[in-house]
Amino acid sequence: MLHKISCFLIVIAGQVGWSQSLQDRSVFNGSVVSNASDMEGIYVINAQTEETVTTNAAGSFSILAKADDVLVFSSISFKEKRVLLKQEDFSNLNFTVNLNMVMYQLQEVVVKRYDNINAESLGIIPLGQKKYTAAERKLQTATALNATANAGTMAGGSVSADPLLNFFSGRTAILKKEVAVEKKEFFMRLLENMFSLDHFIDRLKIPADYVKGFEYYAIENDKFTAILNSKNKTSTEFLLGELAVKYKEMIVSEKK
Repeated sequence: MLHKISCFLIVIAGQVGWSQSLQDRSVFNGSVVSNASDMEGIYVINAQTEETVTTNAAGSFSILAKADDVLVFSSISFKEKRVLLKQEDFSNLNFTVNLNMVMYQLQEVVVKRYDNINAESLGIIPLGQKKYTAAERKLQTATALNATANAGTMAGGSVSADPLLNFFSGRTAILKKEVAVEKKEFFMRLLENMFSLDHFIDRLKIPADYVKGFEYYAIENDKFTAILNSKNKTSTEFLLGELAVKYKEMIVSEKK
């Protein structure tokens, strides 16, 4: 019984001491600042009383404290900071604590390719649908017959007159030329990426001034562009050699 009474008195004494400790403290107001725009939710802990509050959206806080208490400022986005309160801090209406952001440095970045994930596998476009270039899309739009056009004005529906107008105005012919030029530019880039200038000069013995002309000569050959488009470098190089022989003969005949 005596033991229980002793424990009870100890608990009461502790509570009284803790209450007196809180009574000795007054409300301390302050704010935290940083380069970050979001200052809400930063923990402010009184290390002596273990009381914990959080800052509001403006970074302001209020906590019970007294001189010589240590305030701990903690957040996942900022470096922890400890501040020893002085008596003059309680009369400072603009008490602020500057926090530094934590910079997380990535040790390694792994980029994975998922070749099986594309617009077709995700159902965005139908499987096997033809892919058009910019010039091909314009030509397709200008020449495609729209069977639903004017369907509400004539029995059985009608077709759009745009393709006919484009044909007679010459716009269709212009768009076809754009497609042809686009294809040649594509094959030219493919050829120049596959073989360097030195290959044309040193290996194929094409004069430097004639290299660009030879490239255009090669891509005018449908058989060559088909092999070039397959990206088979061995087959492309073999046929390129044959075309180089013919092209050099043309150069010789022109100089006579």
